[in-house]
Amino acid sequence: MTLEPAEGMVQALVLYDGRLLLAEQGDGWRLPSGTPQPAEPAEATAARVVYELTGYLVDGTESLAPDDGATAVVCQLLSESPSDGASLAPERLRWASLAETADADLPAVVRAYVAGHTPV
Repeated sequence: MTLEPAEGMVQALVLYDGRLLLAEQGDGWRLPSGTPQPAEPAEATAARVVYELTGYLVDGTESLAPDDGATAVVCQLLSESPSDGASLAPERLRWASLAETADADLPAVVRAYVAGHTPV
């Protein structure tokens, strides 16, 4: 499998223990997101952005279909505690239950993924 360079905004979908990692950006809670470096695949962009913004180590494992010009990448959490040096302060991050994400600005493709992966 070859990874294609990403274009546009990349959003990281980090689910852990039935909760979704959200970052306060602008006027609301959103998925951690950023733009790719030259020739950087979406999976690598998602992992880098999550680490830079939050300090959590993740592995970008699955790209979801682009939605409104942005690509969402499902990420597996590799560290339960963030490292120092994140660009966002801890109070600008939250692990929201899936029920709490109703007010979050999430792309349709992410909402569909989360709905299909909600624990029973």
